[in-house]
Amino acid sequence: MPEIRTELPGPRARAAIARDAAAVSPSYTRDYPLVIARGSGAMVEDVDGNLFLDCTAGIAVTSTGHSHPAVVEAIVEQSHRFLHMSGTDFYYELQSRLAEELSAVAPMPGPHRSFFGNSGTEANEAALKLAKFRTRRHNVIAFLGAFHGRSMGSLSLTASKVRQRQGFGPLVPGTYHAPYPDVYRSGLSADATAEQSLDFIEQQLFVHLVAPDEVAAVMVEPIQGEGGYIVPPPAFLQRLREIATRHGILLIVDEVQSGMGRTGKMFAIEHTGVSPDIVTMAKGIASGLPLGVTMAPEAIMSWPPGAHASTFGGNPVACAAALATLKLLRDELVQNAATVGAYLLDGLRALMDRHPLIGDVRGRGLMIGIELVRDRSTKERAFTERDALVKACFEHGLLVLGAGRNAIRLSPPLVLSKTQADTAIQILDRALAAVGKT
Repeated sequence: MPEIRTELPGPRARAAIARDAAAVSPSYTRDYPLVIARGSGAMVEDVDGNLFLDCTAGIAVTSTGHSHPAVVEAIVEQSHRFLHMSGTDFYYELQSRLAEELSAVAPMPGPHRSFFGNSGTEANEAALKLAKFRTRRHNVIAFLGAFHGRSMGSLSLTASKVRQRQGFGPLVPGTYHAPYPDVYRSGLSADATAEQSLDFIEQQLFVHLVAPDEVAAVMVEPIQGEGGYIVPPPAFLQRLREIATRHGILLIVDEVQSGMGRTGKMFAIEHTGVSPDIVTMAKGIASGLPLGVTMAPEAIMSWPPGAHASTFGGNPVACAAALATLKLLRDELVQNAATVGAYLLDGLRALMDRHPLIGDVRGRGLMIGIELVRDRSTKERAFTERDALVKACFEHGLLVLGAGRNAIRLSPPLVLSKTQADTAIQILDRALAAVGKT
C-alpha cells in the first residue's frame, strides 16, 4: 500500500528532474514530480523508495499492471528470437496471429484486416487515410473536446485544448467539429442531450458548411477521454451510426483509451450495440510497449500495396506483448474491470455526500471521471481545486491525472483489487478534505 518515506520530491527525484529539465523537450506535461524506479501490478515505487497506488496506468496503458510476469515472459522470449524485421516488407507469424486474435474480439462483423502502427495517433492517421481512400471524399467530422493525437491529421480532429493546436496551423482542411453530448453539463435528459449534438450535425453542418455526400468519415470516442471522461447516452452513438449509414459516411470509433477491456467490455462501443466501420486501438493493447492498430472489415481495408505502411509498426516484440495481453484480458481482466470498476464507482459516488466539490462521478468499468465544481447548483468549474486535488493525491500516495477542464480521471491497471479500490477512495477522501479547506 502507499508509503511516503521522504518529502516529495525526494533527493534522487530532484536530481533526476534537474537532469530532465536540461536535456528533454519542455513540451511534455508533468502534473507532479514522480520519478518512477519500478512498478508491480497497480503499485509504483519512485527513486527515493516512496510507494504509490497507480490510478493512471501510464495514461491507461499498462492494462495488465506494471510488468505482469506473463507479458514480461513473452517479451523476453521474443527478444531472444529477433527484435525487428519490418512487417510491412517481410512476414512473421506474430503479426498475422495478432490480427487473427483481434478479429475474434472485434466490435463489428468480419472478416477483418488490421494495419499495425506504433501509437494511437498513428492508428487514427491510418483510419483517416483509409476512409478518404475508400470513399473518395475529403471531409471529416469530429467532436469538441476530442483527443485523437498530435500528428497533423489527428491533431486536426483533436479539439481538447487550445495549447495542443496553437502555433501549428494551418491544419488539415475539411475538418468540422460538433458538440459532444455531456448530460451533466447540458441540464437536459440523456436523449435530449444526444439529440442536441446530432441535430447540430444535420441542421448546422450539413445545411451551412459541408454536404453529407462529401464527408468521408466521422471519428468519435465512445467515451471521451482527455475531454473529461464523459460517457455519452447510448442513443447518441446509435443515431450517429444511422446518420453515417444513411449518407455513406464511415464511422470511425477511437478506442485508443477506452478499449482493451478498460470499460468492462473489450471495447467501449459494445455497451451501445453499435458496429463501427473502422476501429482504432493502442494504449492498453500491449501493456506498455508501443503498438497501435487500425482494424476494419476487409471490404473497407482494400487499399493496394504501398498505399500505407510503417517501418516499426507491429514490431514483433510488441506483438508478443499484445498476444499475452489479450489472453490475460479475455481470461480475467475484462471481467475484473467490470466488477472492481462498479465497486469503485459506487464508493466514489458515496464521497459526494461529504464533499460538495464533487459535482459528478461517471464512468464505465475502470474508466472513471470525477468532475469538480465550486457550486453544485451553478456547476461553476473548479479549475484550481482540480489541480490542487491531483497534487494532494500524489502527496498522499495516489497517482491520478486531470481530464477536461475540471475533472480528474481514474484509469488504473485492470488488475486493481477491491482492497486497492478502497485505498484509492480513502486517499481521495482525505485529499478532498484538504483541498476543501483551502
